[in-house]
Amino acid sequence: MQTYLVGGAVRDELLSLPVRERDHVVIGATPEQMRAHGFRQVGRDFPVFLHPRTGEEYALARTERKSGPGHRGFVVHADPDVDLEEDLRRRDLTINAMARAADGTLIDPYGGQRDLAARRLQHVSPAFVEDPLRILRVARFASRLAPLGFSVAPETLALMRQMVEQGMLAELTAERVWREWEKALEQPVPGVFFTVLHACGAHQMLWPELPWPDRDPPVWRTFLDDLALRESRPRLRYAGLWLAAAVVPTAHAAVARRYRIPVRFADLANLALGPGASPPAGTDAETWLGFLEDTDALRRPARFLEFLDLLAEWEHFSQARSPSAACLRRVFQQVNTVSSDALRQAGHSGWALGQEIRNARRRVIQDVLWERQNQPD
Repeated sequence: MQTYLVGGAVRDELLSLPVRERDHVVIGATPEQMRAHGFRQVGRDFPVFLHPRTGEEYALARTERKSGPGHRGFVVHADPDVDLEEDLRRRDLTINAMARAADGTLIDPYGGQRDLAARRLQHVSPAFVEDPLRILRVARFASRLAPLGFSVAPETLALMRQMVEQGMLAELTAERVWREWEKALEQPVPGVFFTVLHACGAHQMLWPELPWPDRDPPVWRTFLDDLALRESRPRLRYAGLWLAAAVVPTAHAAVARRYRIPVRFADLANLALGPGASPPAGTDAETWLGFLEDTDALRRPARFLEFLDLLAEWEHFSQARSPSAACLRRVFQQVNTVSSDALRQAGHSGWALGQEIRNARRRVIQDVLWERQNQPD
C-alpha cells in the first residue's frame, strides 16, 4: 500500500501558494485494509476515507468511465490493481494531475510542471469531455490563477466549446452550477470566470440575462474585478455584478430561481436592482426618509449597511457626479438616534407617536442635508 499527495496541494506548493487542503491517493489497498488501519469511510460513489488523526482525505486509486448523463453517470472502478498514472489520467487539468511521494519525489506523467511554467490550463486527456462541470471548473481556475498569468490552452477551450455546442451543460444540476459560481466569486479576478465562459459559448447558455456586448467586455464584468480589489465578501461581489448590469429585477429573479441562489445572495442583489436602484438626491428630507423606508433600512440595518458599502464602490467606479452613499450613511446614523422611548415619555402614543417619530426623523435628516449643502468646497 502506497500513499501519494495529489492534486491541488501539489500544484499550489509548486506555485508557492498557500495549501488549503491536502488530498491523498492510495495505491494497492482495499476498503477493508483502510478500515483496519483506522480510516473512516465517507465516500458513497467511490471509496474515500478520513485519516484517523489528521482528518485528511485518502481516496483509493480509481478509474472512471462515462456511462450516462449527469455527474452520477460514471462507472467507477476502484481496485488495488489501478496504478497511480491511471488515477491521475482521469483528472481535469495537467496542473491538477501531479503527485508527490512520501520521499518527496514528484510524479508528473502528463506535463503538469511544464504547463505550470507556461502558465497554461491544459486538459489531461480527451476524457475531459465526459464531465460538463469541467467547463465551469476551468473557468474558475482561470479566475483564481489569472494574477499569475494563467490562461486556458486553445485546445482545451476548443473542447469546452464543443461540449457546449453538444448541449452538455443541460446535464448540470442547479446546485453544481451555483457551487462553481460561488467559488468563482471568491477568486482574485472573478470576472475572468465569465470571460472564459463567454469565450466557449457557455455564458449565453447559463445566464443570458447578463448582457454581453459584441465587442467590449460588459461594464458589470469590469466593475466586478474592480470591486474584488477592495471587497472580499462574495455576496457583495454577486450583488455588484447585477447592480452594474442594470437589468430589470425580473431578469435577476429568473436567474435566482433557475440556480436556486441562496437568499443571503439574492436578497442584496434584489435590493440593489429594486428600491436601491435610485438613490435620493436633492434636499427634500421626505425623499430621503422614504428611501430608508422603501429599502427597509431601519428594520434590516445590517443589509442596508452592506448596500451602502456596495453603492459607495459603484459611485467611485462610475465617477458619480452626485454621490449618495456617504450622505445616506450619515442620514442613517442620525435617524437611528431618534428615540421612540423619549417620545413616549413626552406623552405621545398610537398613531400620533408614529407621526412624531417620522417628524423627528425628517428633522434630523434635514439637518444632515443642510450641513451637506453648506459644507465648503
